[in-house]
Amino acid sequence: MDIQGRKLIKIATAGSVDDGKSTLIGRLLYDTNSLTTDKIEAIERNSRQRGYDYLDFSLATDGLVAEREQGITIDVAHIYFNTDKTNFIVADTPGHVEYTRNMVTGASTSQVAVILIDARKGVIEQTYRHFFISNLLRISHVVVAINKMDLVDYSEDVFLKIKSDFDALVEKSNFNEEQITFIPVSALKGENVTRKSEHMPWYLGNTLLDHLEILEPEDLQESSVARFPVQYVIRPKTEAFHDFRGFSGKLYGHSLKVGDEVTVLPSGNRSKIKGIQFFDQQIDLVAPGSSVTITLEDEVDCSRGDMIVRAGEEPSSEKAISATLCQVNSKALKVGGKYILQHGVNRVLAKVDQIESRIHTDFTGTEEADQLRLNDIGRVHFRLSKPIHFDSYQNSKSNGAFILIDEGSYDTVSVGFIE
Repeated sequence: MDIQGRKLIKIATAGSVDDGKSTLIGRLLYDTNSLTTDKIEAIERNSRQRGYDYLDFSLATDGLVAEREQGITIDVAHIYFNTDKTNFIVADTPGHVEYTRNMVTGASTSQVAVILIDARKGVIEQTYRHFFISNLLRISHVVVAINKMDLVDYSEDVFLKIKSDFDALVEKSNFNEEQITFIPVSALKGENVTRKSEHMPWYLGNTLLDHLEILEPEDLQESSVARFPVQYVIRPKTEAFHDFRGFSGKLYGHSLKVGDEVTVLPSGNRSKIKGIQFFDQQIDLVAPGSSVTITLEDEVDCSRGDMIVRAGEEPSSEKAISATLCQVNSKALKVGGKYILQHGVNRVLAKVDQIESRIHTDFTGTEEADQLRLNDIGRVHFRLSKPIHFDSYQNSKSNGAFILIDEGSYDTVSVGFIE
């Protein structure tokens, strides 16, 4: 919640070229009065110059010249809008296969995925990849927006056929916690986006905006074991706080409360939570997603990069890991390659021990590979210079993800999800 009591929902959008994704987001911005006057005037002017008899809302989101010229989304843009009840952050991600890396990174922090399908084309190869990536990132709530219904005469049969085809795709998913919602829309005409369509009386569900507004952040938040990576050790050393020693960070996965017995990693020392401070307030319980300062009853060895977890719920500690990797750098990843692996705030040296396979993002399986090129997704085994304290990404997004960094250039090479 923000200071005005509004919810915060983070959304990732995905769609193939010409599915109308940018138009849909532009329509949401326009209908929620989230566009400035000069932006609206620019859209009206550019639409007239192009000879359109309608407002081209895609101009509200496509910021790069190349995007406007080609009519496609290339870069990831984060777009903000709000209603009386909810603040929204939209990661507008590109849908083309050449920009798979952009979709993976843009959607990695999202709670909801909105996948657009052109009603004229139905489920296509790129739809498979978009759904595969939402699976990979364990996004539990997926909205399938079947767009351009005005171009198929608002046909319920077309809608039901696409829904049936997508349901067949869902059966291939290995992530059973997904909630799939289908909404027929016309982004260009604003039908079933923020207002109900008079042309589709057969659709009895909510508009897209109404559906997003009824979602609750706590229902979308990752639910797993408590993980508290220490970002900073606070030692004021003032007369008023002479002996104060607190550990600041952001809590993930599950709540912690005063009195909980905890383990500090990597030392393995145990203690109990003495106090929890949120800004200038003392609280008894901290919910996941909150940034707080924790004090312990005992003087234990704990510094930046260490992790506080509930006793008995310790993560794995290994010098070898297996992960699903998305290659985000043009320099191929090969067996024997040495990198810096950043897991949370910790950095360790990592060597590629084996590339097990390259994964087909259309759910058709895997193939052997001796390297991973730009936008490839594959399974890789690493050996590390020292143990990291990790969970599988399936069990803990926050503690199961990492990035690989090139030792020489310090460029990001890959994003990884521990299996």
